[in-house]
Amino acid sequence: MVTDAAVPGVPGAPDPFVSGAMNLRDVGGLRAGDAVTRHGVLYRSGNLARLDSEGTRALADLRLRRIIDLRADEEIALEPSRIEGVDVVVQRVPLFLGSVASFFSDDISLDEMYRHLVDDSSAGVVDVVRGILADQPVLVHCTVGKDRTGVTVALTLAAAGVEPEAVVADYARTEGLLPAERNRRIVELLRTMHPEAVHLEDLATRSPAPVMRALLDDVRTRYGSAADYLRAHGLGDDELAELRRVLLRPA
Repeated sequence: MVTDAAVPGVPGAPDPFVSGAMNLRDVGGLRAGDAVTRHGVLYRSGNLARLDSEGTRALADLRLRRIIDLRADEEIALEPSRIEGVDVVVQRVPLFLGSVASFFSDDISLDEMYRHLVDDSSAGVVDVVRGILADQPVLVHCTVGKDRTGVTVALTLAAAGVEPEAVVADYARTEGLLPAERNRRIVELLRTMHPEAVHLEDLATRSPAPVMRALLDDVRTRYGSAADYLRAHGLGDDELAELRRVLLRPA
C-alpha cells in the first residue's frame, strides 16, 4: 500500500535514526515537476551489519516489507545483516560482476565505475526496480550506500520523473553522512594496499555531484532518458507507470 507514512518519515520529518546503520535515509520530498516523492516508501542505506538491539527495533518500526541487498556473496559472508526478528522479504541483487576490491586495485575513477555498473549490471538494476514495485516500504542498500545504491536509486528516481538536480542532490548527500572516523580508518587501510592509487579516496569516501550529473547526462545521451534505459533492458511501460504511482504524490 502506498501512503505518506504516518510514522516515521512524515513529510518534513528528519531521516529515521537506526542505531548502527550508516547513511540510512528516506528519499521522500524530492521534486518531480508538479509532484514530489512520497515519504515512508523508499529508503536507502549502507549495510545493516552493525545494528544493535535498539537499531533492530528501530528498523522494524519502519515497517519495511522488503530489503534489497546489492552486495556480493563475500561481502555478506563477512558482514551479515543483523535483522533477526524483523519480518521482511530480503531480495539479493549483487550488482558488481567482479570483486569490489578490483576497483581499488585497478584504480578506476568513480565515473568509470558507474559506467561499468550501468553497462554491465542493467539486468540487476531492473530487478531492483521490480523489487521496489513489489513491496513498499522498501530499503535498498549495499556496503556504504554510496555507489551501487547511489546509482540504482538515482536511475530509479530519474525514471520516475524526479528532477535531475534533485537526483544529484540526493546522491551527493552521502558524502556528508559518512563518519569522519570511518573515512580516516578506511583510507589508511586502503593506502597500505594501494599506496599509489589516484582515485582511492573518491572510491571510498566521496559522492561528488558532478559525477552523478555526468552519469545522468551520459544515460540521456545514449538512451534518451533513465526511463528509456530501463525500457531498453526489459522494464515495461506499465511498470514505469506503476513506479511513478508508487513513488510520487502531488506537490
